[in-house]
Amino acid sequence: MSAEYILAGGNQKVILCERGIRTFTTDTRNTLDLSAVPLLREMTHLPILVDPSHGTGVRSLVKPMALATAVIGADGLMIEVHNHPEKAWCDGAQSVTPESFTDIAASVRAVLPHRFRAEIE
Repeated sequence: MSAEYILAGGNQKVILCERGIRTFTTDTRNTLDLSAVPLLREMTHLPILVDPSHGTGVRSLVKPMALATAVIGADGLMIEVHNHPEKAWCDGAQSVTPESFTDIAASVRAVLPHRFRAEIE
């Protein structure tokens, strides 16, 4: 793992980020592998972020995947925000507006009390 290589080099400021895997589907940019979060939780003490923007490449999927991320116990989210996604030089299709981000953040905060953070045996 590249994280282990960085840690072995003395840098203890490592954060893992799930941002999707390549599959044969063309409906999304990547396939967001949320099963990686609880699996990584078993394997490491490192913080785990999820990027539903790059992980799906589809603006309408960012909120549901962000909510799922919060429920499965990730430590944080990375979400691409742009004032005018349709005018973005890149990644506009996956960017949410600031207003939409405010809604997503409020929804995520609402589900946090229900997140899964069980201790692994």
